[in-house]
Amino acid sequence: MRNTFGKQEKLKKKNLIAELFASGKSTSVFPLKMIYLEYDHDSPCKIQAGVSVSKRNFKKAVERNRIKRLMRESYRKNKYLIYNNEDTKKHIIMFIYQAKSEVTYKQMEVKMNQLLQKFLQRQKSQAV
Repeated sequence: MRNTFGKQEKLKKKNLIAELFASGKSTSVFPLKMIYLEYDHDSPCKIQAGVSVSKRNFKKAVERNRIKRLMRESYRKNKYLIYNNEDTKKHIIMFIYQAKSEVTYKQMEVKMNQLLQKFLQRQKSQAV
């Protein structure tokens, strides 16, 4: 598995995003929240993911874009946790940043790792 976050892995379709928010499950590790839904999408990748930062908490687009870059990078580096797990089925995922202030990249990566671990634990408990 390559350590990339390419076009086929990105969640872009409006109808998929709407369905995700309508009937998805969520888990969180502050400041990140993950909404996920098992969905057999047409992408060859196991997971399609998107990131979101509230305009209410970060008025300037520069700040929102920086946080989104940090989230995408930390997901890209830690997605091997999901891909190496043979129990994981196809999912669509949205990562939402909930804090009102920025965090450092190291903090973001630690929280993303914890969030993905928590997601895998939930998947194992649902499978049993």
